[in-house]
Amino acid sequence: MSGDPIVPDPLGGPVVLTVSALNQSVARLLERSFPLAWVSGEISNFTKAASGHWYFTLKDDAAQVRAVMFRGRAQYADFLPREGDKVEVRALVSLYAARGDYQLGVEAIRRAGVGNLYEAFLQLKAQLAAEGLFDPLTKRQVPAFATCIGIVTSPQAAALHDVLSALQRRAPHCRVIVYPTAVQGAGAGERIAATIALAGRRRECDVLLVCRGGGSIEDLWAFNHEAVARAIVAAPMPVISGVGHETDVTIADFAADLRAPTPTAAAEMATRPRAEWLAQVATHAADLQRGWRRQHAERTQTLDWLTRRLVSPATAIAHDRLRLQALQQRLSYATGMPLANARHALRQLGTRLAAQLPSTAASRLQLAGQAGRLSARMAALGKQRRQSLASLAAQLELLNPQRTLERGYAIVTDARGAIVRSPRALHARDTVGVRLAEGSAQVGIASVQPALE
Repeated sequence: MSGDPIVPDPLGGPVVLTVSALNQSVARLLERSFPLAWVSGEISNFTKAASGHWYFTLKDDAAQVRAVMFRGRAQYADFLPREGDKVEVRALVSLYAARGDYQLGVEAIRRAGVGNLYEAFLQLKAQLAAEGLFDPLTKRQVPAFATCIGIVTSPQAAALHDVLSALQRRAPHCRVIVYPTAVQGAGAGERIAATIALAGRRRECDVLLVCRGGGSIEDLWAFNHEAVARAIVAAPMPVISGVGHETDVTIADFAADLRAPTPTAAAEMATRPRAEWLAQVATHAADLQRGWRRQHAERTQTLDWLTRRLVSPATAIAHDRLRLQALQQRLSYATGMPLANARHALRQLGTRLAAQLPSTAASRLQLAGQAGRLSARMAALGKQRRQSLASLAAQLELLNPQRTLERGYAIVTDARGAIVRSPRALHARDTVGVRLAEGSAQVGIASVQPALE
């Protein structure tokens, strides 16, 4: 139908709506009245179209509603719904105008109850991470050569058979200890934690596997228990977690020292194939043998070389004696020839010097005569000078003040030490110094009498 879906009555009566207009109005009303919400129910009549869209009915005990999840949203779902699955969908209420069917436009889908469980999972993960239980620095190294492996799982679990088969195939030399425990149901988390603690106390194994097969989040919930995480961290040996399939993640995976995508992979991580060990040993043995042969050949070659260099002591002494004699001859020649050459050169120089020296006999006689005259002159001059010196000494002795003092004279000095030569320099009650031949004295002047003319 084309044109305006709302047709006015030509006679002025009530407005007449087309079916399309009515359905569109109802669709807009539903979308405005019901915001995006979570709806729970059971899957029925599920169909996955070639286009990738999902069509199904969501029902409970009393009602049902059609639902569609287009390919753009369905590709992000982590599971493919099956008939009878309990699910929760996040959807908008709408109307399919072509048929007038009321339906849900699904934006997201999850298993029923998963939302609450996932929230609890995230909260516990954040709490334990804040406490440092997941710190990579605290993870222990799995031993390269384990002799005993412990397995914490249910004896009835199919995963146990897979793990034992993998261990038997890869490392038949390893001893295996199974610590049985429930891995699903009420109280399973506490029992798993207690079994891990028991294995730690017994200290029988080098590495501990905590594993079970795949399942829903409810089936694996025991491994999201806080007690299990703390027991794994407290275990004295390294712990490998192999819970569920590769897409399944539990708290035990974060707490373990190593996470395996499957139980079989956990067994492979815990051991190294015996064939690899044997191949490595064979490689090392071959390397050792090649190294020994090479070293033996080198030592043999060195021994041959040393043998060729080795001579008897008598031969060595004779060789050294000949060498010493040769050195003595060379030394004698080296020292004798320069000395002979030097002596010959000295004789030649002496001859040349004698030829060049003038006659000195006349000069020596003349020099001897002059030396005699000089000696006589010096003796006479010395005698004359001694006589003059003796005369001057006698005169000096006569002028010596000490001799004058010894004859009874005295030297008078005033208070300043100046020699008093005139009575006018003295005054009554002055103190003067009197120097005598054998000492001095301080004398007071009683009176002064000038010389009478």
